[in-house]
Amino acid sequence: MLQAEQGQIQIHTENIFPIIKKAVYSGHEVFLRELVSNGVDAISKRRMAAMAGDCSEGSEGQIRIRIDREAKTLTISDNGIGMTADEVKRYINQVAFSSAEDFLEKYKQENDAIIGHFGLGFYSSFMVAKQVELVTLSAREGSEAVRWSCDGSPNFSLEAGERSEAGTDVILHLMEEELEYIEPARIRTLITTYCDFMPVEVQLEGETVNKREAPWRKSPRDLTDNDYIELYRYLYPFQGDPLLWVHLNTDYPYNLQGILYFPKSTGRADWEKGEIKLYCNQVFVSDSIKEVVPRYLLPLRGVIDSPDIPLNVSRSALQTDRRVRSIGGFVAKKVGDRLKDLHRDDPKRYAEIWESLAPFIKIGAMEDEKFADQVSELVLFGSTASAADGDSPDPIPGTEGKAYTTLGGYRSRLDQANDKRILYCTDEAGQAGALALWKSQGAEVLLADTFIDTQFIPWLEYRHNELKFQRVDSELDDSLQDKDNELSDADGKDSSEKLRELFKTALANDKVTIQVQALKGDQAPAALILLPEQMRRINDMGALMEQRLPGLPDHHVLLVNRRHALVEGLLKLSAGSVLTTTGQSPSQQLADDLSRHVYEMARLAVGGLEPNQLAGFQQRSCDLMGRLMQRGI
Repeated sequence: MLQAEQGQIQIHTENIFPIIKKAVYSGHEVFLRELVSNGVDAISKRRMAAMAGDCSEGSEGQIRIRIDREAKTLTISDNGIGMTADEVKRYINQVAFSSAEDFLEKYKQENDAIIGHFGLGFYSSFMVAKQVELVTLSAREGSEAVRWSCDGSPNFSLEAGERSEAGTDVILHLMEEELEYIEPARIRTLITTYCDFMPVEVQLEGETVNKREAPWRKSPRDLTDNDYIELYRYLYPFQGDPLLWVHLNTDYPYNLQGILYFPKSTGRADWEKGEIKLYCNQVFVSDSIKEVVPRYLLPLRGVIDSPDIPLNVSRSALQTDRRVRSIGGFVAKKVGDRLKDLHRDDPKRYAEIWESLAPFIKIGAMEDEKFADQVSELVLFGSTASAADGDSPDPIPGTEGKAYTTLGGYRSRLDQANDKRILYCTDEAGQAGALALWKSQGAEVLLADTFIDTQFIPWLEYRHNELKFQRVDSELDDSLQDKDNELSDADGKDSSEKLRELFKTALANDKVTIQVQALKGDQAPAALILLPEQMRRINDMGALMEQRLPGLPDHHVLLVNRRHALVEGLLKLSAGSVLTTTGQSPSQQLADDLSRHVYEMARLAVGGLEPNQLAGFQQRSCDLMGRLMQRGI
């Protein structure tokens, strides 16, 4: 028969409980996770001990949570292996540290980080309870029930208890400021958050709350597509269905399971914290795993479950070490393999979801050389070419009549003279004039992304240093120009020179370089704004660093199309002007105003007019049309 005794918990300071409350655990609610986890461990230990013949087997494992509003208590019960009096002394009283300072030093260092230390997990209950009772009966034959009680000081009592079945009750007498934990809805939420996929049934007031089965712990052969989709819908309600998923499963050199999902692009991706949920043996730990997976994969969703990821003692933070980096590399490789399989087996589906995949792949390639080697042939661009028919693999048809191509596929269609120049467009509306010119001459143009490709295209050039990427509005080559001979007047000036002088005088802006060319095609515009490639890239990079949309740089080129009817009329109007005693004639003034109007129209096409400039432009346009009407033009 157990003799009642009094004693002190073997800690050399009375400050350990405040330290547990304030310095170890970031949130009080995790006490329930720790106590239920202890119960699940006890059930698992009983099962193994029973197989070895060391104790009775008992009924199916179960965790029961009961609320007593009048007594203001919360009880967490299990039917696990239980403890003898000696085990209570060893596991509860003799906490494995000699002082508060030693505890913090030992358990918060990376090399000694642990999870599931029985004493510490149990003591998390003092974050919410003013007194904790433990009633336990060991499943070993001939054991007697034990009752242990502590009020949060180093003093405890240990005496004979009353319990007929093997297992443990942890009874929390809640503090007044912690009475939220006698609300069933609050406890139900905590079970769903932390204990939903624990392999043991967790009951609240007689009702089973948790799902128990963790699909990621199963073999992919045992799961259907609908199983994967249902898990996603459960974890991320009202987010639509995932695009594809990657099932992770390895037991060497570490144990890791999981399912990662590519979500539909929403524009709200979290590239800093992430949305993947981290579990340890089916116990929810955190939804911030930026130390585990590479940054470019953080906006993926799903679950990673591993007992081998080192956590600090409160499970609230990850410790970065070589193993964590290795796990991150494993996850990245599996994601790359899945993308390669989809691109090979179902290129049409791959193209259809490319817009959502692109940020992960492009940013990942730029940040991770190994990942870049995996996905280098998987990067797609929209293309002005028509989608391939029959057995031709490229361009690939996408949604809404779009066509996609790889860099290799694009280069295979270039003629030998231009096989090193890659034409691209980042804004089909803003660069419409230049894009139409190239397309009219049969050139294929890649359709790139405005933001990510500001960095990705220079990275591609670095990786393929033999190539030159040229945006459609950076310059126009000879294939887009008519090289007809121009006649010179008595002063030795041809029409191009006259137009250049006319626009230079009218604009009076040394930052704008005037070029005059005869462009091919009836649809060629009167004028285009051209942005030299390197100058524009510097401007775009500055805008990216300042987190703003790239505007029109002060220094740019105005290309005037002397074949356009408006420009031809403008030249005639200027040639017919005469000097007056007051300076410019009305014809010359009109020619100058029309020149500025042509320039502003070209700026407007590329978004180069600020909102506060549009009202003035509209007013000047109306005034100019009125004057033209008066002249009968």
